[in-house]
Amino acid sequence: MDIRSPISPQSTRFLDQLKNFIRLRGLAYKTEKTYVFWIKRFIRFHGRKHPKSMGTPEVEAFLSHLVLQANVSVGTQRVALNSLIFLYREFLGTPLENLEYEAARKPKRLPVVFSPDEAKRVLENMNGEYQLVAMLLYGAGLRISEALRLRVKDIDFAMQQLIVREGKGGKDRITLLPDRLIERLQSQIQTTLLQHQVDLAKGLGSVYMPAALDKKYPSASQEPDWQYVFPAPDLSIDPRSGIRRRHHLMDRTVQKHIKIAVRAAGIQKPAGSHTFRHSFATRLLEAGYDLRTIQKLLGHSDVRTTEIYTHVVRKGGFGVRSPVDEAF
Repeated sequence: MDIRSPISPQSTRFLDQLKNFIRLRGLAYKTEKTYVFWIKRFIRFHGRKHPKSMGTPEVEAFLSHLVLQANVSVGTQRVALNSLIFLYREFLGTPLENLEYEAARKPKRLPVVFSPDEAKRVLENMNGEYQLVAMLLYGAGLRISEALRLRVKDIDFAMQQLIVREGKGGKDRITLLPDRLIERLQSQIQTTLLQHQVDLAKGLGSVYMPAALDKKYPSASQEPDWQYVFPAPDLSIDPRSGIRRRHHLMDRTVQKHIKIAVRAAGIQKPAGSHTFRHSFATRLLEAGYDLRTIQKLLGHSDVRTTEIYTHVVRKGGFGVRSPVDEAF
């Protein structure tokens, strides 16, 4: 993380006021960076005009430009739209009305899925905490950010379940804790808490607290149950508060280890961390679990999102047996 001083609440700069507003709303740092990026890009696109002097027509022109000239994906355009909706509706208090713009078209792509043998080979080419994270993605259907943000208190060994806090869409959910990972996770937590004791002895040991919990419970950030299960190897400076603390492992570091393992396993697929989550859902469908159950475990808000896995389960081509297989 970059070393930056906290923003003064008295600052009159527009972007400083926006950042302070985002932080008071308790939004994640990644969300703050994303919103600020797109709002700055919107302002620059319109010759650095102040957003208060612009509105729906300027937003429509910018969103259409992203598709027609910048050729962005549907996901990128949606992120830009969400950023500007937040700017006008939440920060400026002037909601955008009846937006009409050129929408990006979402290509219909099937998810990349590992076969059971491929998943096994990738995991065998990993080790240590990186392997354990990948096993959680495959064994519990977690997104990589959800696995890395797990705290000690989120693993319920007695009920054999994982509690995912503020997943996609800000929702909490419960998913399974695989039998095979219980001892590994207990050992990982012991190692984490030993490191936490070392940090405390040095006058450190605090961890980032969500929303305003650090003000409500000022000592909770140093409690063992709030520590990340997968802490970073080094301390870093929190870019918001300026406090030196231990964050969780970076997602790009874990993704790098997964990419290396995929190549070492000799798998010729555009696979990454999310492939394990896709494979989790596919294995459950193959085992006969219903879509609603899988939807809940994955945290999908709409079962239609989960239905995509019905197209990759069993054999390719909808399970149809080819005539050439009958002929020879």
